[in-house]
Amino acid sequence: MNVLGIIATGMAALVITVVLAKAARRAAYRPQEPHGPEGRAPRGRVLRHAGGAAVALGVGAATGAAVWLGAADDSAGSVLGVLAGAALVALLGLVHDLKPLWTALRLAVQTAAAVLVVCFAGLSPAAAALAVVWIVLVTNAFALLDHSGGVLAAVGVVTAAGLFVCATLYGGRPPALLPAALEASLVGLLLHCRRPARLCLGSCGAQFTGFVLASSGALIQAAAPPGRAAWAALPVLATVALADAALVVVSRRRAARPLLRGADDHIAHRLRRLRVTAPGTAILLALWAGVPVLAGTLVYAQLLHPALLLVPLAGTAAAVFGLLRVPVYAAPSRPSARRAPTGRRTGPPDRAAMSRPVVERPAWSRPFAPRAVAPAAAGPAKAALRRTGAGGGRTAPGVPVERSPGAVGPSGPVPARTAAGRPTVPPPPTGRTTAPVAAERS
Repeated sequence: MNVLGIIATGMAALVITVVLAKAARRAAYRPQEPHGPEGRAPRGRVLRHAGGAAVALGVGAATGAAVWLGAADDSAGSVLGVLAGAALVALLGLVHDLKPLWTALRLAVQTAAAVLVVCFAGLSPAAAALAVVWIVLVTNAFALLDHSGGVLAAVGVVTAAGLFVCATLYGGRPPALLPAALEASLVGLLLHCRRPARLCLGSCGAQFTGFVLASSGALIQAAAPPGRAAWAALPVLATVALADAALVVVSRRRAARPLLRGADDHIAHRLRRLRVTAPGTAILLALWAGVPVLAGTLVYAQLLHPALLLVPLAGTAAAVFGLLRVPVYAAPSRPSARRAPTGRRTGPPDRAAMSRPVVERPAWSRPFAPRAVAPAAAGPAKAALRRTGAGGGRTAPGVPVERSPGAVGPSGPVPARTAAGRPTVPPPPTGRTTAPVAAERS
């Protein structure tokens, strides 16, 4: 198989993916009758995940056509085995996008698809068992990267490029078909992942991408010459996906959170908290993935010693340790030692305070508390004070106030007044009438 056949397969996958993605985008954002609170029909939200189906159909159609035309030579069985397993995983992801499935069911289907791949690859029993574990692990690790627009597609493009170079270094083997077609399809999808993202891979495309990358690595490992350190170079290509999975597991274990419950604690979420934009996050993770991919490719080409692979791995471990310090979970509320409204103490009892003797404070040192008025008597009492003026309160202008004799105000006895507001003359203590006294004063 020559390089031109591989390039033709990639171009066909690119064209098919772009056409299907464009059709899905138009169908998702076509004006229609709103059926939800957001003003957009549920069909639009479902078709936004059709990007993964477009990638799967593009890779499957282009690679299947190349195998049918005889481009795979004697390795057609292994390539078709990968396509069959990837189609099963993509169908599982499509169902999971519509209705979430159990984790045990997804792992069972992924394991069955991985067994199908190793059966057609012709590996030994020990190598086949390791390959099954590797395929399932990498598939789920790449599926976890689908939490930010363009991140999974960017990392997948870089990883597929490394696998393509490793596959073509020793004569253009048929395992290079799948990485080339997948890389071209992801590039076609990236055209629709610009912010705001029009399409996303979803569970269908994420699991399909991880499964094809892991299976291609297993096929390259099986067909690699004995002198090449494929056992050390190929696993390094999935460093970023495995680092994200390790970060999530360690973070949730430290925070005592369930491992299988989704949260905003991935690498992209922590970078966003550090004020990195969504396109910047995708570019930064692509550059991060490019370092181990380049190192693994050079080691596979026997241009570097395998021990130098520890350098990107150590850098990745340091980055994960630094990202663990970025807070992503809400701080739990601490129990307060103040008394609850019911009178019970919410915190632990104070043994030292309970053992101290109670000292009675004298009456003069206690804080003054005014005597409360009963609610039923508050209204009549206030009205009476208002009529008599004993309370010293103010009234509206022009409203006569009746003051009874003997009323006591804040500064002493209040003289009685007439309706016109003039003070009245009390009777003299000597028994004289009021008229002569008033005549004398006038």
